[in-house]
Amino acid sequence: MRSVSLIGAPTDIGAGARGASMGPEALRVAGIGPALQARGVDVKDCGNLSGPHNPWLPPVDGYRHLSEVVAWNQAVHDGVYAELQAGRMPILLGGDHCLGIGSISAVARHCRAAGKKLRILWLDAHADFNTSALTPSGNIHGMPVATLCGFGAPELVRIGGFSEQSPAISPKWVRQIGIRSVDEGERRFVHEQELEVFDMRYIDEQGMRQSMELALATMDANTHLHVSFDVDFLDPAIAPGVGTTVPGGPTYREAQLCMEMIADTGRLASLDVMELNPALDEKNRTALLAVDLIESLFGKSTLMRKA
Repeated sequence: MRSVSLIGAPTDIGAGARGASMGPEALRVAGIGPALQARGVDVKDCGNLSGPHNPWLPPVDGYRHLSEVVAWNQAVHDGVYAELQAGRMPILLGGDHCLGIGSISAVARHCRAAGKKLRILWLDAHADFNTSALTPSGNIHGMPVATLCGFGAPELVRIGGFSEQSPAISPKWVRQIGIRSVDEGERRFVHEQELEVFDMRYIDEQGMRQSMELALATMDANTHLHVSFDVDFLDPAIAPGVGTTVPGGPTYREAQLCMEMIADTGRLASLDVMELNPALDEKNRTALLAVDLIESLFGKSTLMRKA
């Protein structure tokens, strides 16, 4: 799709640090709209969704701010689904990564109706496969992948018309890239559910090219590719503006190769840009880098040799 809709979701409702609520505006200030227009993309900025404020309360039964998280994710689901139905590519500007529940449930609903296969690339330092029983914090931004697979609060699992018996996605549809921080109980659960994870050790040993070739394998013309890009995927030396920095992430060149290989497939159909925290950034440099990488998803390339 060359028609894109920017959807802001200014909340840090599922996070353990304040500030991701300012992420959408930081991406706009960094020029995401004009950068995509310069690549020949028709860009519509839908403005920001609205939802409850962050009450900053302790967890209850393993979840922090569950009712508020449900409200925000329902709003995200409805906004993303409307743009997909209009034939446009939604780009969700987060906001913390709990909002991936609403975004991907909308994409899954759209794919189910259209008879499309769904492939999800989860670019992140974290597996985000915690549950209320496993989480050490109760922060729901650590639970979206598990919730989408049916292992979460029923109110969240059922967004988009799904259920615990028929969840939005299967773990088999997910490829996680750049993982390097996983809680111990979460690690066991990831293995039990057989998620395909290209962690940083794998990338160190085999390289980003082979990791991406495997992550993108078996897609065809009937595949809807969704990329959920948590900015903490990147090494904090180049991207300090996130709430949960983890050393040892992909370098600038590794990240560029990752994005360029996604673009080469021609299958990208929806995108999340999550966890950007301008309060922890340096002169908006992380937002500027994120926009640079998003441009690569839309065809900007450093390739000089003949393809």
